[in-house]
Amino acid sequence: MKKKAVCIISGGMDSALSSTIAKKRDGYEIIALHFNYGQKTETKELESFRKIAKNLDALKTVELDLHFIKDIGGSALTDEKITVPTEGLKPGIPVTYVPFRNGIFLSIAGALAEKEEAEAVYIGVVEEDSSGYPDCTENFIKKMQDAINEGTKPSTNLTINMPLVHLKKEDIVKEAFKYGVPLKDTWSCYQNENRACGVCDSCRLRLKGFEKAGLKDEIEYL
Repeated sequence: MKKKAVCIISGGMDSALSSTIAKKRDGYEIIALHFNYGQKTETKELESFRKIAKNLDALKTVELDLHFIKDIGGSALTDEKITVPTEGLKPGIPVTYVPFRNGIFLSIAGALAEKEEAEAVYIGVVEEDSSGYPDCTENFIKKMQDAINEGTKPSTNLTINMPLVHLKKEDIVKEAFKYGVPLKDTWSCYQNENRACGVCDSCRLRLKGFEKAGLKDEIEYL
């Protein structure tokens, strides 16, 4: 029996690359996991996730609705009353941070991994070139790994892998091209579902990454 990994896949290029590394470099069969949590681009992200999972020839796909995250609120990604910032990154934690989102995601991924007898979870967090989210750090992910292993069966013994955590966006773009990740099928924009806005923090990071990598982004921008 081949070894299995649960890959959290948002539909963005970071998680697309992380899951591809799990498959192509590390030799795992992929259980593709996606969350709908009431984010403003939920439909587009789900569409992208399905394309990525198909490209990975995932052993299994799991789509879960976590709309209680929208009910909790507190983020420009889930609250229509909070505007997605478009003036570029500023010091501090931005309003696009979703409270403890990755902690929630990893807890569920850990439960799924235990049930499926997978030995690893992959998450595409990026620490150095992200928007400053506190749940995207290596230290946080390691502590979540310890907590999950403490609260699951002794036979579970999960490793949470974060292969991109210390990469810059341009490195992620280059690695994605190297591994044949179809970046045209990924979505990064925080606020639009037809054509990417090009000015939100996520679009800016993506565009900067392609520019510094000297490669062309094939998605449409306003």
